Amino acid sequence: MNHLVKEIEEIVTVESNLIKNESIVALKHVSTGKYLSSIENLCYTTGSKSQMAFVSSQVESDLNALWKIEFSGELAMYNKTPIRLRHIKSGKYLGLYYYYLFYPKYYTCYRSPITDHREVCCAGNKIKLSWEFKHSKLENRQGYLKSNDIINLRICRRDTSLNLFLRSHDIQFTIGNDNFQEVVCHNNERLGGNDEWCIELIKKIK
Repeated sequence: MNHLVKEIEEIVTVESNLIKNESIVALKHVSTGKYLSSIENLCYTTGSKSQMAFVSSQVESDLNALWKIEFSGELAMYNKTPIRLRHIKSGKYLGLYYYYLFYPKYYTCYRSPITDHREVCCAGNKIKLSWEFKHSKLENRQGYLKSNDIINLRICRRDTSLNLFLRSHDIQFTIGNDNFQEVVCHNNERLGGNDEWCIELIKKIK
């Protein structure tokens, strides 16, 4: 009987940690312990000049670090389900802002403020906003996304079809009198701790 009760408790615990469509989540950058954030109408002064993305040390008390995760269906499956991240406070989506070059003719995206990787921003329908996720350690991980999983987030470049991975690091840029820790996308370096994000369930949609 005790064994059965324990199994039931484990099942309930696993199910309570599953991340459902439109749940509220936070994304903690593993190597720095800071959270993916944005501030409504605080924009880059370079590149797209869109609402910027950065990492912050605050989370639950700060709506700037909370995101609504959106996808098709009730649960998100590893290596299968594309997701979108909608910033709670501004309602804008996290992604890459593309623009068209007339000569030579192709789409490209803006560069990040400091490291010259791809700029990550929050905007509307002008950005590439569909992300894929994979487990940071297990390439062929199966099952559903759940709270406290450590993942890599990638997005496919519109101009080259290359995968770009979401990254942060200790490098900072300045807006006005404030410093912000850069968030970028890259495809030209090996994945490591700077590319790992712990997804934390803040509020589950029933």
